[in-house]
Amino acid sequence: MKHVQPIRDPEKIEEVKNILKRKSYRDWFLFVMGINTGLRISDLLQLRVKDVKNKSHITIREKKTGKDKRFKVKNGLRLIIEEYIQGMDDEDFLFPSQKTNKPIQRVQAYKILNAAAKEAGLDEIGTHTLRKTFGYHFYQRTKDVALLQEMFNHSAPSITLRYIGINQDIMDKAMDEFELL
Repeated sequence: MKHVQPIRDPEKIEEVKNILKRKSYRDWFLFVMGINTGLRISDLLQLRVKDVKNKSHITIREKKTGKDKRFKVKNGLRLIIEEYIQGMDDEDFLFPSQKTNKPIQRVQAYKILNAAAKEAGLDEIGTHTLRKTFGYHFYQRTKDVALLQEMFNHSAPSITLRYIGINQDIMDKAMDEFELL
């Protein structure tokens, strides 16, 4: 499996959003939901309208861990959700395939995100980029690795910092300041 990075630059996040929105409202919404909730792609893709409609908090059972997860939906995202689901039935998947009555598959989500990222000049992008981008920017704003560790259900702060790319940033900075010429 390829190692993927968060999108660190807020301008690049906006660029990816714009690329996706021009191509598909569904794909744009997938990106926005992912970077604002920190959910794994496997959990995002299973969401139905009834899971998010008129909710201040979303509760899911994580596919990977089998644990229940409850998280707050901020007002800005809630407004986007309400606009997106207009005209959809409660049982509809949020990210439906155009070919079946099921949600898009992880591979399709990867292709969508990777194509938009390439167009924006980004590499090392995959489905985990959404979750990592959420984590990276959450950490940059709060510096609360313990809370992020809890949110991601990681066993140690070091795992969380490595996962969101903070350790890489620290190593890169150290190398920028070191030379033996």
